[in-house]
Amino acid sequence: MKKTVLVVDDQPHIVRLIQVNLEKVGIRVVSAGDGVDGLQKVHDEKPDLIILDVIMPRKDGFEVLREVKENPATSHIPVIMLTVKTHNTDIVEGLRQGAELYLPKPFHPKELVSLVKRVLENEMPQ
Repeated sequence: MKKTVLVVDDQPHIVRLIQVNLEKVGIRVVSAGDGVDGLQKVHDEKPDLIILDVIMPRKDGFEVLREVKENPATSHIPVIMLTVKTHNTDIVEGLRQGAELYLPKPFHPKELVSLVKRVLENEMPQ
């Protein structure tokens, strides 16, 4: 069964870049353009991993992360923060709230694919 990754980012070109590269390695990708839609997709799709931007309309990535990790039904889902917010306090906040990784934009697609595969293999039962 294919793993599913939810990409929550308000920049369509970033979503598309991630989607194309993950689909090349057999990972199903669903997306949401803001935090509110992202939370809905978490509940509807039950993804194996979430890639989450911080700066988004309606609900930012930190709020989404907090809600995902505080909900017993979704707290097990690993989260990779992918954002331009790279100040040390932002990184510490994301990791403190339960993100597995905190990656800066711009990013290299092959690096992201490698990290996604590693998190999926390490975190998810086979």
